[in-house]
Amino acid sequence: MKTSAFVYPWDVVGDPDAAARIADLGVQQVTLASAYHSTRALTPRHPRHRIVTAEHASVLYPTDTRWEGRELKPYAAGSWAPTADPYGEAAAALADAGLDVHTWVVLAHNSRLGAEHPATSVVNAYGDRYPWAPCIAQPATRAYLVDLAAEAAVRPGAGGTELESLGWYGLAHLHAHDKIAGVGLGDAAQYLMSLCFCGSCTAGYEELGVAADDLKIAVRCALAPAWSAGSSDAGWPAIEKLLGAELAAVTLDWRTRTARSLQEEAVAAVRTAAAPGFQVLLHADPVPYHCGANAGVDAAHILSVADGVVVPCAGGTQILTPFAEHATERTVLAANFTVVSGMGGSPGTLAADAERAAELGATELRLYHAGLASESDLAIVRSALA
Repeated sequence: MKTSAFVYPWDVVGDPDAAARIADLGVQQVTLASAYHSTRALTPRHPRHRIVTAEHASVLYPTDTRWEGRELKPYAAGSWAPTADPYGEAAAALADAGLDVHTWVVLAHNSRLGAEHPATSVVNAYGDRYPWAPCIAQPATRAYLVDLAAEAAVRPGAGGTELESLGWYGLAHLHAHDKIAGVGLGDAAQYLMSLCFCGSCTAGYEELGVAADDLKIAVRCALAPAWSAGSSDAGWPAIEKLLGAELAAVTLDWRTRTARSLQEEAVAAVRTAAAPGFQVLLHADPVPYHCGANAGVDAAHILSVADGVVVPCAGGTQILTPFAEHATERTVLAANFTVVSGMGGSPGTLAADAERAAELGATELRLYHAGLASESDLAIVRSALA
């Protein structure tokens, strides 16, 4: 199967051996970040540094004139960007090493946007804002995300893109010095804590016949027992039990149609900007109400919109099945495995994992992450791919 490794530009720029080292793993492609969220990343082999701290979400290339005069626009990278165009320089080096280069674009996940423009953020039923989570129902935010998708995806030399966080983000978030695990919240409570009550979402609920204030009260009542003893309830039936089937259905209807239309607009914008044959994939989860980097989607719908999906398989390859049921011979179904043992990955089982993924319909592999992995992890990956 075709295999691609995730890479950051700072893994490559300034390291003359990086591109060849990645090609020697046996991968055919790299998925190279062009727009990314804040992070603190290890660079265990770079000759100039060991830790890169990207202090805020940014693009890793020079933007064009489409953003002039707009309030919402991408942020330029700071001192962690080694050059003016780190994506472009890394992409050129990787291509020279014989690798296909596709862009990796993070969209609705941006803490600086929420800090500087608080009204763009998801607001929960208690009135708390999630600055890392732009509300994808707001028209200005949607316009920003669609244009960012088109610009960041279609970089010179790229043969395709992978769009991450193209959907709802919610409570769950790897945040600095996180202190929210004191009360355990299961899948159902996480969903309720991720519902948005900004002006756009309030209007959306009311268009569907539900007063937003009534829904807000219902969410708070449903969550009240969890604050005493926690909650491990999971699955859509559990959400219906907590909120009531009718209210739960309204929230899912609103959120699903909002995410679907954004995904359709963003993919169309990328295809308009790109040359024919440019591949567009989404990082996706087959459970429509799930939030996060792997957007919750309806498998049949998303495969009618994009060329395929990248699916997180660290928890098991069975997550591929709903997508495989709706795949055609042209669908790209990429199974994503973490190969960094220090981050919970299992490079030693990669060969067996890939075999199981293929049996369940996977057509390609994704390896997270060539820049973060130790040399011993990469040696195991090299052997497995050989």
